[in-house]
Amino acid sequence: MNFYSLNKKAPDVSFKDAVIKGLAPDRGLYFPKSIKPLTKGFFKNIEYFSNEEIAYEVIKQFVADEIPERILKEIIKETINFDFPVVAVEDNIATLELFHGPTMAFKDVGARFMARCLGYFNQINNTAKVTVLVATSGDTGGAVASGFLGVEGVDVVILYPSGKVSEVQEKQLTTLGKNITAIEVNGTFDDCQTMVKNAFLDTDLLGSKNLTSANSINVARWLPQMFYFFFAYKQLKNKHKQIVFSVPSGNFGNICAGLMAQQLGLPVKQFIASTNINDIIPNYMNTGVYQPKPSKQTISNAMDVGDPSNFVRILEIFKNNSSKLKDTLSSYSFTDNETKEVMKFLYEKCNYITDPHGAVGYLGLKKYGIDKETQGIFLETAHPVKFLDVVSPIITKQIELPKQILKVIHKEKRAINISTYEELKAYVLKS
Repeated sequence: MNFYSLNKKAPDVSFKDAVIKGLAPDRGLYFPKSIKPLTKGFFKNIEYFSNEEIAYEVIKQFVADEIPERILKEIIKETINFDFPVVAVEDNIATLELFHGPTMAFKDVGARFMARCLGYFNQINNTAKVTVLVATSGDTGGAVASGFLGVEGVDVVILYPSGKVSEVQEKQLTTLGKNITAIEVNGTFDDCQTMVKNAFLDTDLLGSKNLTSANSINVARWLPQMFYFFFAYKQLKNKHKQIVFSVPSGNFGNICAGLMAQQLGLPVKQFIASTNINDIIPNYMNTGVYQPKPSKQTISNAMDVGDPSNFVRILEIFKNNSSKLKDTLSSYSFTDNETKEVMKFLYEKCNYITDPHGAVGYLGLKKYGIDKETQGIFLETAHPVKFLDVVSPIITKQIELPKQILKVIHKEKRAINISTYEELKAYVLKS
């Protein structure tokens, strides 16, 4: 399988090179040259397959023969060794809980898969040390830090916006040490993401460091997110209902993976990109004009993105045909007040505690409209405990800290403070 740059000004590369490079030399995101649908028999018998078997069938065409079957299956086994339950919330609406991994966020899947792929490539090639640069608006940082912790031959540098991630999220990315360095940026997530992208164009850095990214711009972070859409379908008792997925969306890697799952044959009626007031894509869907703007801070901070990197991949899936895109994708934005109100409603009326991002996903389903012929599923992308300062006052209840959080919450934060790209460059060059 080859991957091409969406800017169309760089050579095609293998899966391995796409993982190692992260971003193409022309600053484009990599995209697979072909997408082959899975067989009808696979979907007809999906409940008889294990999650590991499903994941292997989903990803193998993209990895091809660059990782031996035995090794790839082992990578998958280590990546998804936790649960992905679909939990009923009300009639015809359920949630897909993606927070049962080590950092209690959906990004555990992509981070763990990528870390193991990169570790394998480093091992067989005996390459020089790789520096992973990643920007986070919240959960990516902790997932990448956990996934890459102790991986030989890989140093990880995580940039996050000062004061704009929760305490739990910050502790998960600033307390591990070893090969993990946290960089606290005086700015927004978009500033962090711009610094990472600039690093991949910097000839000084590229001449002295092997750089790659662990954001969802990296194919090994992005593509494994297809897995849990298939896991959700496997669990549905009535597969005759039309499925609507509502995905809390920030950088749009997760919903793009869902749309890729649909390209592989997963029967989905509609995807909903549910956002907070950072409404670049809802505006695009209404006007046809893509207009990035500075991100605004909200209680659903992982979605505080003003220029979603992965939307260009979504456009590529639909060959830039806006009418076909709108047939499959809807997008709505919601305020913090709306989010708080529905968090309270879900707790009091449905006995379900949601985090702010999952609440936005639920709101997307309600706005779209779910009837008795439709099964709505919203993604609960992080455990509510990661947003205690938001959740507890709304439901007027303290949430017990899970063991994953107790491991880090009392550890000392260690981060390097910067304000400019030049400071980042200086650190990476000397490290």
